[in-house]
Amino acid sequence: MAQAGKTDVAMKGGGYYSLATLGAKHVIEGATPMVLKAVAAAADHAQREFTFTDMGCADGGTSLTMMRAAIDAIRTAAPKLDIRVLYTDQPRNDYNALFQIVYGNTDFDTYLDEHQRVYVAASATSFYRQIVPDATLHLGFSATAMHWLSRKPGNISDHVHMVGAHGAELERFAEQGHRDWETILLHRAAELAPGGRLVLVNFARDEQGRHLGNTGGVHMFDTFNAIWRGFVEDGTISEQEYRNMTLPQYYNTVEEFGAPLLETHGPVHRAGLRLEHIETRIVPCPFAADFAAHGDSERFAREYIPTLRSWTEATFFDALNRARPGDERRELIDRYYSAYQDRVRADPAGHAMDYVHAYMTIRKHA
Repeated sequence: MAQAGKTDVAMKGGGYYSLATLGAKHVIEGATPMVLKAVAAAADHAQREFTFTDMGCADGGTSLTMMRAAIDAIRTAAPKLDIRVLYTDQPRNDYNALFQIVYGNTDFDTYLDEHQRVYVAASATSFYRQIVPDATLHLGFSATAMHWLSRKPGNISDHVHMVGAHGAELERFAEQGHRDWETILLHRAAELAPGGRLVLVNFARDEQGRHLGNTGGVHMFDTFNAIWRGFVEDGTISEQEYRNMTLPQYYNTVEEFGAPLLETHGPVHRAGLRLEHIETRIVPCPFAADFAAHGDSERFAREYIPTLRSWTEATFFDALNRARPGDERRELIDRYYSAYQDRVRADPAGHAMDYVHAYMTIRKHA
C-alpha cells in the first residue's frame, strides 16, 4: 500500500464506501452543473460515440446521480451517439461492488434501465497511466481521488499527513504532488479528443489555508495523529509503525493546480490543455449537520467514524508490522477507530469532516 515505491490504495469495499461517504456524493452533485456544461461542449466534437470516464470511481455509488444526469444530457445533445461509460480505479478496488451497484443489484438506483446503447465497462488502470487510446475521450471526470500520490516520497516523522509536515519532509511531498499532477494531466491530454473536457474535483488547501477536516473546528488529521501517538507512548505500536502510517496524499493549492496549465512553454500547455475554470468550495460534513439537528452524541459518533475509516483503514492496517498475526492487526485497527469514536462521543463539539475541494474544468484545445 503506502510504501516507498508504488502506492496501491483501496477504499473499503463491499459497497461500504458509498454508504459511509455521503459527503462525497454531495461533492459530486455540486459538480454536476459543471459536468452538464462540459457535456454540451464536448458533444459537439463527438461523432460515433461519446466516451465518459469516472476515474477513481471506488464502488460507483457516489457518482450514480451525476452519471444519470450526464447521460440524459448526452442523449439530449446527441441522441444518435452510443455512450461508453468507463469506470477506472486501481487493481485492489472492489469491482464486484461496483458492478452490483451500477447494474441495479443493490438499493442504489441504476441509470442503465433508462437508456439504450449505454455501454459500461471497468478498467483497473489508475489515472497515473493512460486509460483509453489517443483522442478518444470526450469527458473525463474524477472527484475526491487525485490527492492520492503515485508513490509515498517518505514517511513523516511527527504526523500522519502532509498538512502536518514541515521543512524537507513537506518539500518532498510537494515535489511528488507537483510531478504527479503533471503526469495525470499529460495522460489526459493524450486521451482527450479535440474539444473534450475534464471536470476534476480535487481535495485542496483553499485561500484561507483550510482543507479536509480543518475548517475551524477540531483538526481531523491532528486527531488521527494524536491517537496513534498515544498508541506509541503506551507501547501498543512501535515508532516505526507510527511513521509508516503516513498517508500518501498531497493537497494542492489553486495556484499549484493551475501552474502546469497556465505555463505556456510547459509540457501540459503544449499538449493542448487549457484551464477554463477553477474555484474552491466547502461542502459541510453531513454527519455534523445531522448532529446539529438531533443532538445525540452517541449517534453522531457512531455515524461519523465510518466515513473516516472508509479511506484511511487500508493505509493504517498496512503500516502495522507484518510480523503481527492478522487477527492482532485487525484488533489494533478496531481499537484505534473505537478510540476516535470515544473522543467524539465524549466531546462532539467541533468534530466534522468538511470537504474542501478545487472544482475545475479543463478543455483540450481543438
